Amino acid sequence: MTQPVQILMCAPHHYEVDYVINPWMEGNIHRSSRDRAEEQWHQLYEILKEHATVELVEPHPGWPDMVFTANAGLVLGDTVVLSRFFHPERQGEEPYFEQWFADQGFTVKTLPKSLPFEGAGDALLDRAGELLWAGYGFRTELDAHPYLAQWLDVEVLSLRLIDRRFYHLDTCFCPLTDGYLLYYPPAFDTYSNHLIERRVPADKRIVVDEVDAVNFACNAVNIDHTIVLNQASDQLKKTLVARGFQVVETPLTEFLKAGGAAKCLTLRVTEPRQASPRATAIQNRIVHFEGHLLDSGLVNRALDTIVAGGGSFQVLNFTLGEQRQDVSTAEVKVSAPDAAVIEDILGQLVDLGAVVQSEDTADAHLEAIVQAGVAPDDFYVTAIYPTEISVDGRWIPVQAQRMDAAIAVTQTADGPVACCKLLRDLQVGESVVVGSEGIRTRRKDTSLKPRSSEEFSFMGAGVSSERRVELVVEQIAWDLRRIRDQGGKAVVTAGPVVIHTGGSEHLQTLIRGGYIHGLLGGNAIAVHDIEQALMGTSLGMDMQRGVSVHGGHRHHLKAINTIRRCGSIAQAVEQGVLQSGVMYECVKHNVPFSLAGSIRDDGPLPDTQMDLLQAQADYARLIEGADLVLMLSTMLHSIGVGNMTPAGVKMVCVDINPAVVTKLSDRGSLESIGVVTDVGLFLSLLVNQLNKLTGEYAAPV
Repeated sequence: MTQPVQILMCAPHHYEVDYVINPWMEGNIHRSSRDRAEEQWHQLYEILKEHATVELVEPHPGWPDMVFTANAGLVLGDTVVLSRFFHPERQGEEPYFEQWFADQGFTVKTLPKSLPFEGAGDALLDRAGELLWAGYGFRTELDAHPYLAQWLDVEVLSLRLIDRRFYHLDTCFCPLTDGYLLYYPPAFDTYSNHLIERRVPADKRIVVDEVDAVNFACNAVNIDHTIVLNQASDQLKKTLVARGFQVVETPLTEFLKAGGAAKCLTLRVTEPRQASPRATAIQNRIVHFEGHLLDSGLVNRALDTIVAGGGSFQVLNFTLGEQRQDVSTAEVKVSAPDAAVIEDILGQLVDLGAVVQSEDTADAHLEAIVQAGVAPDDFYVTAIYPTEISVDGRWIPVQAQRMDAAIAVTQTADGPVACCKLLRDLQVGESVVVGSEGIRTRRKDTSLKPRSSEEFSFMGAGVSSERRVELVVEQIAWDLRRIRDQGGKAVVTAGPVVIHTGGSEHLQTLIRGGYIHGLLGGNAIAVHDIEQALMGTSLGMDMQRGVSVHGGHRHHLKAINTIRRCGSIAQAVEQGVLQSGVMYECVKHNVPFSLAGSIRDDGPLPDTQMDLLQAQADYARLIEGADLVLMLSTMLHSIGVGNMTPAGVKMVCVDINPAVVTKLSDRGSLESIGVVTDVGLFLSLLVNQLNKLTGEYAAPV
């Protein structure tokens, strides 16, 4: 026999909009009419009495939102989980609701005081199944959901709310009889919408549009096949009727001013317990941070990462260093609605420098490669920062650090060796790191580092077209000089714009001066450099006069043909055919170069590597050990180089287009800088500054 429906309500004798704790209250303070509120509440009360037994809890002065009894707690069977209100403005309601439940003989469960949970406003039982839909994001913390699963013996599905207007789950989500669901998808994040779609068949999902959503059509009371709500569009009513529901509208506009409607004004206290309970899928992990956490802003970034990723957090321990030079430590409990979400969050936290703690082992999890070029689905994806993994209780460094790779581990006579490897390079017999445990990254700490005239003092200042280019160039010149004189390595990634803007002669000067130790580019920069050296034009333009040359559009093909006849760029230099230019200087001064081809290349030159995978390998080889990478007006090559360059390598991206330098600066390296200016002008200023340094200092500094 079906148990009669019993609903708890509270008369609005003290109802008023006295404060703002949700967007609906904004602009409505003291603008509600208590008389109209009483009238609208009684209309709802009389309607519900026709379908259920309505019990009343006594209202108390000073607590105007007691009328919204949906937030009193969550009832299942003879157990109630009492609410822990997020805002102090409602926390005084808790003892009154607790007393009512105790008087009715319920077993009352109370959450920790620091753990917000707002009852049936954020927890709704599915009418057809054995599960509980639980919301989080504004008023309820995700960490409350495991308590619900344990105390109520029910499967909990967590949904993250992202629209401030729909701050409680019941404002945008309403399970209905026969397994139907009335809901507003834009109120949820992508993960939650996918979860809803997986668990509720398409023919059972009733999506409301924004007009119905803001009229709180989803904030409805469903008893059998009757739906009582504030207001619904004709189309929505037609849809509900077609599915066998009777729609009863009753105006609740006074309560909308406080962000509530029919469902908010009621709490169903006769929820039958379902059979075959299942556990919640919520995952919890603890991560450890160490460093200058406040100075660097790391704590804020980490907590923002957790929330933005769909998780929740609890700071278990925070130890602040007593002196400025002391490090701080923090332990943070991270919660997420399922394993996939928490692994994504943990991966991002590891990139920030976190160490994921594990109950069973501190070592990284390794999984063998069973198919060459293919990693397990949950392999750890590397970042640019120096990384270590724990193997057999010992931290070992990861070699060949780069982003977007896997960590391959091989066993040698001297012990395990870890190395970043692209997916295509993984071999059977190797193991790769999976998950996020036993991994730590090391970020360069700049919070206590004093600035000096020899540092990139502008680094980390972002991208700006207004910054004085001369000041930037001065710092780069100092660094190039120091790298050269200390036996370091500087690599240039350049596009054909360097030639078109007259930067060729300046780049040649840098090569002759020993400042450049590798050149990366495409077919185009070499072709136009050689065209200029052989015929004085670039793309058919006379570089001296700045005018088009008759038949000049054929010059680049003639240049390609000449080099192909010689066999290579080096052979053209040896044969005396090529006697100047950037490529000439590279050959004469033994500066290695790599030209990566593309589908649009003419010719190409014999030296152009048309095998993309081999070109990537050549680039990586030339970048290895670099102290500085100078990127000159070549978006795609610069992005490619940036992705394979580890942290700690200073990168300077020069381009007239701010979007290009912004993309490179966004990769996260503190050593990256974007300079928005003409590349020819930049190179001219750079050479002039180096000439000044050479004049001022006869000996290496």
